Amino acid sequence: MAEEKKHYMTLQGKQKLEEELKYLRTEKRKEVVERIKIARSFGDLSENSEYDAAKDEQAFVEAKISQLEQMIRDAIIIQEDESNPDVVSIGKSVTFIELPDGEEETFTIVGSAESDPFEGKISNDSPMAKSLIGRSLGDEVSVPTPDGELKVKIVKIH
Repeated sequence: MAEEKKHYMTLQGKQKLEEELKYLRTEKRKEVVERIKIARSFGDLSENSEYDAAKDEQAFVEAKISQLEQMIRDAIIIQEDESNPDVVSIGKSVTFIELPDGEEETFTIVGSAESDPFEGKISNDSPMAKSLIGRSLGDEVSVPTPDGELKVKIVKIH
């Protein structure tokens, strides 16, 4: 049997997943069932594209519900690690400067369920996060990228 994957997330991230799950179970399921019922009323199901689309959507919704249930069940809530404020860990924001040009960037390291690079949240499974986790303020770190190594210097951890 495959090992269960643990999903690291903040309490807010878990609550967001629970809200999405509730919406899918209570509202979205009903909408899809209604679409299927309407599509059935059109007659011959063998050539009914509305019915096929509604059944596809139902399968998608059920798969998403199952995925969210699994993620919530296997959730590990990220706790504030105040014992070592100068070490990068999941749940912390890290500011670094790209070397040698000095472009500064800040990311918060979160679990994969919450990652959103456009909001400055990167997955703990990403190459960037894997390279930064466990490192300290002032460390210079090499991060593997598709274009080669990126060198950064950690300037702030919060």
